Amino acid sequence: MKKRLGIISFFVLIFIAFIIVWNYSYWEGTEDAYTPLIEAPSDYHIPKERGVFDRFENADAMDYLKMPIDEEHQRSLDEYYTNRAYLGAPPSIPHPVKNERSLGGNTCIQCHKKGGFVPKFDAYAPITPHPEMINCRQCHVAEKTTSTFTSFAYSKPEPPKVGEGANNAFPGGPPMIPHQLQMRESCISCHAGPSAPKEIRTTHPNRVNCRQCHLPVTPQQPEINTSNFQRQFDKLYEK
Repeated sequence: MKKRLGIISFFVLIFIAFIIVWNYSYWEGTEDAYTPLIEAPSDYHIPKERGVFDRFENADAMDYLKMPIDEEHQRSLDEYYTNRAYLGAPPSIPHPVKNERSLGGNTCIQCHKKGGFVPKFDAYAPITPHPEMINCRQCHVAEKTTSTFTSFAYSKPEPPKVGEGANNAFPGGPPMIPHQLQMRESCISCHAGPSAPKEIRTTHPNRVNCRQCHLPVTPQQPEINTSNFQRQFDKLYEK
């Protein structure tokens, strides 16, 4: 009798232990995983790109997906780079400016915040990727001026090539980003919509997380050879 009670007690203890272990394992599995925060080194740099998410709701990305291409008013990459003093420079203003002292918040943003067709210039207004910076004239200068600047023979660096195999990490892979992301966080400002150059217009503007597939070629700012510009500058002021 005692032997039988001992065996029964042993199996009861095993069963109770099983219930306790299973219950502990179950409740541990329902808790959120703990991810320790690792402090990054002081020189570690993550490109600024939150603007793509902050502005996505107001960027009309889904409208771009359904928008037909206007064949008569397509902008090309040649026009895109012609409107810049050098590779990576802010675009110049290719049209007359009504008020030379305008900061841009009450003028430029009216057309360039949301884009759209401007009958006066027979073109689509490119969308600015940084509409919060209202002092547009601090970086963007008027192209058609007779008094502010003097022409010079500054040679522009060659822009990055586009197309299959030109800027891909591997054959068939997504194109890499050949430029810095600061002040260009809103990718669809340049790569979607009717004002986007046809060579770099995305086929999927509805996919907001561009960096999930597209990576920068280099995290460092590429050096721009300004020796020719410096010679022209010195020559100009020698007179």
